[in-house]
Amino acid sequence: MQFVSTRIITADVQQLVKFYEAVTGREAIQYTDDFAELQTESATLAIGSTRTLQFFGGDTVAKAAHNQSVIIEFIVDDVDAVYQRIAGAIQAGLVQAPTVMPWGNKSLLFRDPDGNLVNFFTPANPEAIRKFAGKIG
Repeated sequence: MQFVSTRIITADVQQLVKFYEAVTGREAIQYTDDFAELQTESATLAIGSTRTLQFFGGDTVAKAAHNQSVIIEFIVDDVDAVYQRIAGAIQAGLVQAPTVMPWGNKSLLFRDPDGNLVNFFTPANPEAIRKFAGKIG
């Protein structure tokens, strides 16, 4: 088994696509007005409209902009440099500027336009650097 994707359900696919393109520097693939993917080397962030819920059992399966338990995480080469590049795009949703966590990652925490928590991090201590060796792309 291999983990490949996380999907965000949203009422505004275009807004989230533009946001994630801006903060990741990657171009999303827009398959339909209701579905897009932002692909990385290790996993995909999928963005689906609330209209796609009909394929999974109806509108009550998930609710857009109601996440209060999941953090979407991206490993980056230099979290400080990324912060400088995206500060304007995340200003309204900034939760925490780059800070070294007790487990050894330097993390930048912010919210996307739907309120989902996003963490960009760089391994900062020797153990974290070993743990993520070869995973920064």
